[in-house]
Amino acid sequence: MADITHATQSNPARNANESAVKRFFRATEIDTRLLGMVGALVLIWLGFQLMTGGLVDGLFLKPRNLWNLTVQTSSVAVMASGMVLIIVTRNIDLSVGSVLGFCGMVMGVMQAKILPQYLGLEHPAIWILTLASGMVVGAAIGALHGAIIAFLNVPAFIVTLGGLLVWRGATWFVTSGQTVAPMDATFRLMGGGTEGSIGATASWIVGLLACIAIVAAILNSRKQRKRFGFPLRPVWAEYFLSVLGCVLVLGAVAIANHYYWPVNIARKYADANGIAWPEGGLLISHGIAIPVLIAVIVGIVMTFISTRLRFGRYVFAIGGNPEAAELAGIKTRWVTVRIFTLMGILCAIAAAISTARLNAATNAQGELDELYTIAAAVIGGTSLAGGVGTIAGAMIGALVMQSLQSGMVLLGIDSPFQRIVVGVVLVVAVWLDTVYRARAK
Repeated sequence: MADITHATQSNPARNANESAVKRFFRATEIDTRLLGMVGALVLIWLGFQLMTGGLVDGLFLKPRNLWNLTVQTSSVAVMASGMVLIIVTRNIDLSVGSVLGFCGMVMGVMQAKILPQYLGLEHPAIWILTLASGMVVGAAIGALHGAIIAFLNVPAFIVTLGGLLVWRGATWFVTSGQTVAPMDATFRLMGGGTEGSIGATASWIVGLLACIAIVAAILNSRKQRKRFGFPLRPVWAEYFLSVLGCVLVLGAVAIANHYYWPVNIARKYADANGIAWPEGGLLISHGIAIPVLIAVIVGIVMTFISTRLRFGRYVFAIGGNPEAAELAGIKTRWVTVRIFTLMGILCAIAAAISTARLNAATNAQGELDELYTIAAAVIGGTSLAGGVGTIAGAMIGALVMQSLQSGMVLLGIDSPFQRIVVGVVLVVAVWLDTVYRARAK
């Protein structure tokens, strides 16, 4: 009880004047900007659900569409998690789409032409070596961009704009404009699809492990706060956050498990495995898609880097006040190089997801992804003025962007008008960020 009293009655006068809603948000420490983003996402989903057939019979909220939506979001979400750190330090990266295309082409050539000559077709090590080669290339490109920005003092806008053109052209030269296909069977699992998902049982196991991790994280946070004498959340708030997190995770797993294999594929599977075809059909759940798992893991790692490591603190210190960070002894130039190197690695991971999903490496791969990635970060609450941004917000921003596109496709809206809508949403998001920062001052 002493802990609870310490947390809720630290300022009785202020608490007495606050509304119940404000006290709730203060106790739970929920990010109101992130909550607003989730609210906007829910409104978008409900709007498209109503416009595609009604609240009950609409197409948008069916498990199939939601499953495909998360898969389509994965590659941009991975890159958006790195774009947050770049924008936080008052930089920009316009080359991520071209770097994705170049890394994808390199990985396509590695697994389709180079590695089979030495290892043979469908060797189990091909996908590992392919992914590693792509990440090395991405890291080298990012380090090059970062070094030019940090040590030659060329603005990030110019360096990455040049990178956008250079790496798009280099993608063409790798194969003289030819498409490379097909990809290694194991590598293709990273793209999702019927085989690129983990099934119902494994999905429930992942969901339960995630719930355990959520509860453990909340308990550990309380333990650390108590250890260092920081104010504690009320016990009811801890229970609320634990239940809310577990409900969201298990709900997402349930939706993924309610998307079943197409009848033709399920019938082929039954015939190949000697399974008698049931009267009502064979229902085999997709479960969580592998690219979605990759995106979630990347988001967790990036959140840890940005909030728990010294490097992350340096990034936000530079974004808040570059001169003060320099005077404090932070090696701002090397931090910049590391940020862009990390961005290059994330581009390679996104390229692996995109290439595996397409089952081909093409010259047009990644076009306009730089704009969607920047838009996702900004819509997710990352301030273009620097110093403010969250990984979770950027990934939700990517989901918002893809939701708009998916909904408009279901409505049969032409691609040019889709781009108009995305552009308007981006401008509105930046305007809202400006208003929010003005009120915060």
